[in-house]
Amino acid sequence: MTKLTNPIVALSGGVDSAVAALLLKQQGHQVEAIHMSNWEDEDGYCSAAEDLQFAKQFCEQNDIVMHQINLEESYKNEVFTKFIDLLKKGYTPNPDIGCNTYIKFGELKNYSKKLGGGCLITGHYANIIEQNNRIELHLAEDQNKDQTYFLHDLCQDQLQNVFFPLNKIDKNEVRNIANKHVLPMANRKDSTGICFIGERPFNDFLLKYIKKKPGYIIDIKGNIIGEHIGLPFYTIGQRQGLHIGGVKGAVEKPWYVAEKNHESNELLVVQGTDHPRLYQSNLIAKDMNWINGIDESLNSAHARIRHRQELQACTFQIQSDSRVLVNFNSPQRAVTPGQYIVLYDGSRCLGGGTIDFHS
Repeated sequence: MTKLTNPIVALSGGVDSAVAALLLKQQGHQVEAIHMSNWEDEDGYCSAAEDLQFAKQFCEQNDIVMHQINLEESYKNEVFTKFIDLLKKGYTPNPDIGCNTYIKFGELKNYSKKLGGGCLITGHYANIIEQNNRIELHLAEDQNKDQTYFLHDLCQDQLQNVFFPLNKIDKNEVRNIANKHVLPMANRKDSTGICFIGERPFNDFLLKYIKKKPGYIIDIKGNIIGEHIGLPFYTIGQRQGLHIGGVKGAVEKPWYVAEKNHESNELLVVQGTDHPRLYQSNLIAKDMNWINGIDESLNSAHARIRHRQELQACTFQIQSDSRVLVNFNSPQRAVTPGQYIVLYDGSRCLGGGTIDFHS
């Protein structure tokens, strides 16, 4: 049995964190829970109220003391405002990384310490290994659900006294455990997408915070073939929502966003999912976080540029502590500024950074 001191579970209301708590209870641990709220649900799209009810039902069912903390202001300042600012600058950011770095393993973890918690437990699919006086972040056994991509920005202090009980369990087994013990959220759907947007169309939400700035949609030859509502509302590789009608002389293939030109306010689109302009063999990453520091003996690794992507072989050149040039063995599709590249040495997550615009 893993020895844990005063474990406190970050309980979301979903099945993963609930099963993580249940497993510790079954091992004989005295478990407490924290449920955080980080978004005020003004229009019914966010599942925050439902999350809280599921968390309460689970704790009542399993005799677990649950604490609540409101982190809406911190989330707005550290995650949401930065998300909107980056969109305005042309990036396509992922707020889940910032939420882990600043909220879950920042403010929430600090609150757990104030409650007397000695170890923070979450339902993430990842693994922590302590060796040579350092903490390493490793891939989960269920690599289809592995979430190290979202945890790559954590530092040593944040990974200290953290445990992921689902590190060797696959999702099917988690569901089976939840159903066997009749947990309230046993058959609840996994959350997908951005939490504060919910099930509504992405652009409908953004229009509340970003003004339209129409411009032209152009093809590879520079021909104007349509209009866009503003570059922040589109991302590299996007197919849906372009509203491009029949184009004279064009082949019968769908259009995809290949580039956003902020100087001319033009959206470059190409036809076909395998068009060469959708691929590139290298990228620059900035704001790099090296979980165990820079290992200058390494210049080859594997990487992923999106969650659940199969690991891609690459080499890299460190340009500074926070900036790296990555060259892929095979060209990568839809490399998107603002998203993250995460590097791996075997199963160990080295860290990662933000994909930048090519200079």
